Amino acid sequence: MKKPLNKTAASFAVLALLVVVLLLSNSLRQSPRVVLPDADAGAEDPFGSSSGATDGIQEIQIAPDTVQAAIATIQRPDNYARAIMTETLWGEDDSSTWEISTAVSGEWVRTDASLPNDRVRHAITNGETTYVWYDSEKRVYSGPAGEISGDDEQHIPTYEDILELPVESIAQADYRTFSDVDCIYVETAEDELGYVQRYWVSVELGLLVGSETLQNGETVYRMASMTVDSTLPETADFTLPDGTVLHTPD
Repeated sequence: MKKPLNKTAASFAVLALLVVVLLLSNSLRQSPRVVLPDADAGAEDPFGSSSGATDGIQEIQIAPDTVQAAIATIQRPDNYARAIMTETLWGEDDSSTWEISTAVSGEWVRTDASLPNDRVRHAITNGETTYVWYDSEKRVYSGPAGEISGDDEQHIPTYEDILELPVESIAQADYRTFSDVDCIYVETAEDELGYVQRYWVSVELGLLVGSETLQNGETVYRMASMTVDSTLPETADFTLPDGTVLHTPD
């Protein structure tokens, strides 16, 4: 009778040990979060006392071979409004600047772009049909959107372009800040024409907030998101000059 009792006691001891290990493991496990290191900060406190982490997102290490998978998980908001500025440079004293207000409601995108010639170009598109008019004119040009997307109407690249890059063309990828916004940063290797592309994608907003194009080390294009409202304002207008309402935001 003595051996069975020893075996039984040993079995209970092993089981108790496993329960203790599991309890300790659960108590030490951290909740899911993403830590976005600042390139200029130290390893112990990447953000400093004023910055934190985004709850509910698993930590993803960003590198040239993993950045596309990370960006593929980001989603843009369905509704938002923002102001952006783009600048195209052809030389030291020759450039073109666009100031663009954008309103997005689902598939509908409206842009109001202040052009270098002091004209304002208005456009509304749903990806199928695009409507364009200038200044306060009543005449509206319309036609198939074709391959001209809402991003093209904003005169900006898009982070979806990053997903189409060959992995070997990505020279650098990490976490950085752009105008105090935590971003995924991507930089391409110089191509055969001397071009380098740079992208800053907000991990919170799911939007491209900055971009640059360099040729032979000189900046030839840059874009910056000046303001972003993650909720579409009630003043968002998808109406043509003749009063035709193309879309009513939810």
